[in-house]
Amino acid sequence: MLSSRIEKIENPIKDSSVEIFIKREDLLHPFVSGNKFRKLKYNLEAAEQLKAKTIVTFGGAFSNHIAATAAACHEKGLQSVGIIRGEELGEDLVKTLKGNDTLRFAQQMGMRFKFISREAYRKKDDSLFLEQLQNEYINSYIIPEGGTNHLAVIGCEEILTKKDEQFDVICCAVGTAGTISGIINASADHQEVWGFPALKGDFLKKEISKFAKKKNYQLIIDYHFGGYAKVNDELVEFLNEFYKQNQIPLDPIYTGKMAFGIFDLIRRKKITNKKILLIHTGGLQGIKGMNQKLIKKKKSILTYEG
Repeated sequence: MLSSRIEKIENPIKDSSVEIFIKREDLLHPFVSGNKFRKLKYNLEAAEQLKAKTIVTFGGAFSNHIAATAAACHEKGLQSVGIIRGEELGEDLVKTLKGNDTLRFAQQMGMRFKFISREAYRKKDDSLFLEQLQNEYINSYIIPEGGTNHLAVIGCEEILTKKDEQFDVICCAVGTAGTISGIINASADHQEVWGFPALKGDFLKKEISKFAKKKNYQLIIDYHFGGYAKVNDELVEFLNEFYKQNQIPLDPIYTGKMAFGIFDLIRRKKITNKKILLIHTGGLQGIKGMNQKLIKKKKSILTYEG
C-alpha cells in the first residue's frame, strides 16, 4: 500500500502546545495526486475488470478531478470523456482551451469533452441521465463528480497508516465527502477527524453518513471564504506566507482553506495540547487558473505554482 511522507509545519504561535504536521498526498503522482489518486485507484481497477474501454466523469472547467482522470486514463490506455458544466465553453473550444490550463491538459491527455448546460448538469446523478450517457458511450464506466463513490472511499481509507495513530486529530478539506469518509473509517478510536468544507451548505453530514462507519468527526464550517472556488486577499497572503515558511505549496480551494482554519484556531487559542495531522489532498494544478481570475480582478496572486 502506497504511503506518503509526513513533514512538520512551523507553528505560527511559538509557545503553543499544538504540534502540526502535514501528510504530502500531493506528491503521490505528478498528475494524479492527493485524494484523486486514492479515489480513482479502485474505480479504474473495477473498470478494467468489467473490460470497459471508456471512463466518463463530470466536473467544472477547472476541476482537479477532470485533470486527474484524464491523466490516469492516459496512463492506463483507457479513453476518457469529461461531461463539463457550462455549454458556453464548447462554443469556441480553441478559445476555451487557450485560456484554461485544466481543460487543455485534459485534452492533451486524450480526454474528449461534452459541454452541457448548468441545468442539465444538475441531473448528473439521475438514473435516466446516466442511462443516456451509458447508451451514448458504449462500453463505458461512469465515475461521479469528484470521484466519490463506495470504491473511492475504500481508496481514501488507505490515506492513513498505522504510524498515523500517533496523532490526536486528523484534518482534511471536504468537497464531496468521499475523502473524509475514508479517513473516518481508517482513523483510530482515540482520534478525532476534523473536516473543513470548501462549500457552503449543510448537506455534507448526510453525504458522510452514506459512507462513514464512525461518528468521531466534526465539520468546521467557518473557513469556506464565501463558497467553492472563492478566495480573498487574506487567504492569498496566508498561502504565500505559508509557502515562504514551509516551502510547501497549498491549493487555494481545499487544503489552503483548511490550513488557514487550523492556524486561525490556534491563534485564537481554540486548540491546545494537540498533535495534528493535516492531509494535503493535492489540487495544485488549479493554481494557474485561480491566478488568472485574480489578475482579471486586479487582486494579489499566489506567488508559487503547483
